[in-house]
Amino acid sequence: MSSRHLVDPQLLPLLELVPPLRLSEEVLPAMRSRPRMFQPDPADLERTDLEIRKIPGPAGAPEVEILVYTPRQAASSRPAVLHIHGGGYVAGDARDLEAAHRPLAATLGCTIASVNYRLAPETVFPGAIEDCYAALSWLMASADELGVDAARVGIMGESAGGGLAAALALLVRDRGEHTIAFQHLIYPMIDDRTCVTADPHPYVGEFVWTPTSNHFGWTSLLGRPPGDADVSLYAAAARASDLSGLPKTYIATGALDLFLEENLAYAQRLIRAGVPTELHVYPGAFHAFQWAAHTDVAQAAARDSTQALARAMTR
Repeated sequence: MSSRHLVDPQLLPLLELVPPLRLSEEVLPAMRSRPRMFQPDPADLERTDLEIRKIPGPAGAPEVEILVYTPRQAASSRPAVLHIHGGGYVAGDARDLEAAHRPLAATLGCTIASVNYRLAPETVFPGAIEDCYAALSWLMASADELGVDAARVGIMGESAGGGLAAALALLVRDRGEHTIAFQHLIYPMIDDRTCVTADPHPYVGEFVWTPTSNHFGWTSLLGRPPGDADVSLYAAAARASDLSGLPKTYIATGALDLFLEENLAYAQRLIRAGVPTELHVYPGAFHAFQWAAHTDVAQAAARDSTQALARAMTR
């Protein structure tokens, strides 16, 4: 069934600019090479500094690149966010989000460390999540050097980055080496079983990120078709049977996003596990609707997200 009649009218022009993706091995190179959609505001360049670090990767793996944004006017001991970019586990680059990270760091007075993890299908699970864990370990170990308060470090991501952030929160909990203050998940890609459900939602996933692309992304990450019973919780966070002990959580999604139901189910399970959880569902919104930054719904989502981050960073 078409869901176009349910789309927020202000978002309709975005659909003309961003057609639905039908990802495949043939299309992937073009997706990866497309130009950056947004450029940083010159004023934000004046308010923030960017340092690019190469840190040791997981054992036997290449170095991991991290982009570190620091506000020029900030406290000497500030909160920090480890940010994980999206791209269906197969594309994306931390540099693509410079236009968002610079003003966010300046507004919140925080450090943002954005990690370039290895992409699938060239690197299958657990490569990406181990890269993210290495980045978090480096951020914690370098807190004093960076002027970061290690007790106020959280993790954040959108789409596949939200999936990696959710998986990272589970991995951090289970390894017991670090403590994170919060997880901030924007339409996170957390359940491979969405690809094989016998009863798909009739009004989600028509735009931008489709079931076809979702199947390709999960197959690329796992190195096999999605839906098998033994998929790791550190690949698909929704597979975790126990969500207790996770940090306070923020989840935002659109009512027309393919990930709607897996996000709702995860939020409900977090709440039942005693995890402080804030959930937002934006009517008329499809995947990546925040690209239409001038619309009312995108501005509401940005405001809600920024305010939640500010609260989460307060000790």
